[in-house]
Amino acid sequence: MTEMLVKDPNTMRDRWGKRPSDRSVGELLQAGVIAIDKPSGPTSHQATAWARDAIHAERIGHGGTLDPYVSGVLPISTGKAVRLTDIVLSSDKEYVCSMKLHKDRPENKIKGVMARFTGRIYQLPPVRSSVKRQLRIRTVKELEILEIDGRDVLFRLSCDAGTYVRTLCVDIGEALGCGANMVELRRTRSGKMRESDAVTLHDLRDAYVFWQENGREEWLRSMIKPMEVLVEPLPKFIVKPTAVDAICHGADLMISGVYKLDDEIRKNSMVAMMTARGELIAIGKAAMSSSKIMATEKGTAVNVERVLMDPGHYPKMWKFSTDLDDDPDV
Repeated sequence: MTEMLVKDPNTMRDRWGKRPSDRSVGELLQAGVIAIDKPSGPTSHQATAWARDAIHAERIGHGGTLDPYVSGVLPISTGKAVRLTDIVLSSDKEYVCSMKLHKDRPENKIKGVMARFTGRIYQLPPVRSSVKRQLRIRTVKELEILEIDGRDVLFRLSCDAGTYVRTLCVDIGEALGCGANMVELRRTRSGKMRESDAVTLHDLRDAYVFWQENGREEWLRSMIKPMEVLVEPLPKFIVKPTAVDAICHGADLMISGVYKLDDEIRKNSMVAMMTARGELIAIGKAAMSSSKIMATEKGTAVNVERVLMDPGHYPKMWKFSTDLDDDPDV
């Protein structure tokens, strides 16, 4: 992990925040993420509705629709985290797919043809898809053949969001000159959420009941991640404690409020604004590049688009912009 650039080394120490790992289970349920292991059969909406009933959530949403007969990682967002669902939708994915060839082909030919489907590929969404049918480009980062047994091919795929694996199987079959179709598909990763993190709907319900009836939270806590995991792929700004509450009230992040920032941030890129304790304050678009922010003392650093932290979590210290040895009079 690259070390962050320090804009103001004289920033006061953060005495007010609360690390996401220190939140109670109740707080996590109000702004958390659960990786559900969706079984084959129900739609993503049905699985989400079952999860909502299991944990009695008022607001819930899923990130990345899985077809009914596709199983695997389905991120479920609760409470405030629902507002970050679009970030999950745009995150890259990983699948394990079983494909059936319609005629016999030598293993070396299968491997050679499938190797050509890494990198940038062109896809036409299937007829039954919910998006407009027009040719589009997707990137396949990895395509690893796990097993070939006659006409049955098992492979692992790491790809952009919005890649149609069923269409990929058809295209591979055409390239082999024999035809092919997808038999079974399982999503093993969505963004940073992996198969090893996923829990069944039954376990989620039982863990919630166990917490409610016995007051023991360990099992349920292990299933809920703080909403900050959703912004892990985004470049980040660490905001001075003096500027946090102003952002919570809708102000943009000014350069005077920046403590640290990631290197190589580009203008207009989506970024996350965090406290020094790792709490998500808001997301927005960078108004300048990292290099320009480091060379400038005035102006707007980030145009805030969505505020996730409640006002009052940090005290009002808007008039302070540099480090103070003692607590400010707030």
